[in-house]
Amino acid sequence: MPDAGPERFLVRGRLARLPRRVDDRLLVLRWLAARVTELEEPVGERELTDRLAGVADDPVGRRRDLVDAGLLQRTRDGAEYWRTVVTEFDAV
Repeated sequence: MPDAGPERFLVRGRLARLPRRVDDRLLVLRWLAARVTELEEPVGERELTDRLAGVADDPVGRRRDLVDAGLLQRTRDGAEYWRTVVTEFDAV
C-alpha cells in the first residue's frame, strides 16, 4: 500500500509545492503547521518564515497558506503568529 502521509509530497525532505487535491493540500498544511509551531506558541514573522524556509521552498507563500487555512492566527499587523488548531501530527 502506498504511503498516505504528507511525506509523499516532499522532494528530498522539502516541500517544493502544495498538492493540487484539496484534501492532500490540507493534510500537508496541517503537517507543516505542526512541524514549525507548537500549540499556542507565539512566533514572530521572521522566525516563522525562517522555520518554514527550513522545510519549504516558498516560505512566505506557505505562511500565507497556513493563515488562509485557519491553522495559524496572526496579529493585525502580521508581526506575530500562533497556532490554536490541534492536528493529527501533534503528540497530545
